Amino acid sequence: MKSILYIIRKEFIQLRRDPRMFPLIFLAPLIQLLILGYATNLDVRNISTVVCDLDNSSESRELVSQFTNSGYFQVTAYAKSIKEVDRYLDYSRDSMAIVIPPKFGNNLNARKPAQVQVIVDGSEALQTSAGMQYAAIIVNRYIQNIALEMLERMKELGLKIPRLNPELRIWYNPDLKSRNFMVPGVLATLLMILTALLTSLAIVKEKEFGTMEQLMVTPIRPYALIIGKLTPFVMIGTIDVILALLVAVHWFKVPIKGSLLMLFIVCVIFLMTTLGLGLFISTISKTQQQAMMTAAFFVVMPMIYLSGFAFPIENMPRLIQYFTYLLPLRYFIIIIRGLFLKGVGWHELGTQVITLALFGAVILVVSIIRFQKKIG
Repeated sequence: MKSILYIIRKEFIQLRRDPRMFPLIFLAPLIQLLILGYATNLDVRNISTVVCDLDNSSESRELVSQFTNSGYFQVTAYAKSIKEVDRYLDYSRDSMAIVIPPKFGNNLNARKPAQVQVIVDGSEALQTSAGMQYAAIIVNRYIQNIALEMLERMKELGLKIPRLNPELRIWYNPDLKSRNFMVPGVLATLLMILTALLTSLAIVKEKEFGTMEQLMVTPIRPYALIIGKLTPFVMIGTIDVILALLVAVHWFKVPIKGSLLMLFIVCVIFLMTTLGLGLFISTISKTQQQAMMTAAFFVVMPMIYLSGFAFPIENMPRLIQYFTYLLPLRYFIIIIRGLFLKGVGWHELGTQVITLALFGAVILVVSIIRFQKKIG
């Protein structure tokens, strides 16, 4: 036990002698969480729109006001012809165009089919998809209002008209704020990147400086060396988790509806996985640059893209979906979002927690065995 404590003390002394490590350990995760918490916002608003109203009737102006008052569209220009609309879209001045043809109001008043053209810039896929959906909803609502006015007139004639009133309820995230959905995922991703990189770099650094050979010739047992090397990073990861949770709850106002104790336990289990990955990377790397490149391309990027953090797994090809079951971050994101937003517990998340624990144990054991063989 004394040997382990001495190694832990040595690790903290090394961290203290490198002043660049403290901003990397504590400030960088908070800054990244603040930046990514705002940047990873999937709510599409204020889509720049050009309007070409060739009818200029009260009905067409009412339709345009429906777009502007929705908050999703911001009319930045009015075009007098279709050619002007093309110029606005070609030069990327606007992302969307609304073209109202002549006799639009007359056709509506005469109960004839009326058309509205919506042109979107397909080079911006996310904004284009959201804009098309919002536009369809607004146009349908506009037509429904006209139909309701007609129904009210029919009521005056004594006709009974059936109505269907749907009641929509949104659970877990009633305001549909993407920040509530993304911030827990950002927290999980930062925890993985920080602990895996720090662990791999710290051990590879020993190899580069030649101090690893000095540790090998001491009477310290391999398991004591591994525990002493990993324990400081468990403590650092725990502190970063606490700081990140404070930012998520008090700055971004993301509520934690589940058990805080369960959240900490799951974070410690996830740390087993990330520390094991960092230890494994250190056994196959000879320099810190090689360790960073290996962690970035073979650990960080696949987990971010395939874990369901930003892209729904259901939309991926079937073969890729099967591959995601091998990523521990997938299970951790499901758990942390369930604790933050749904307030579920062990009964609902037990399968994910057990799977994550098994992954963590296997990765850590394999990495320790490989590390022991390496130092042997």
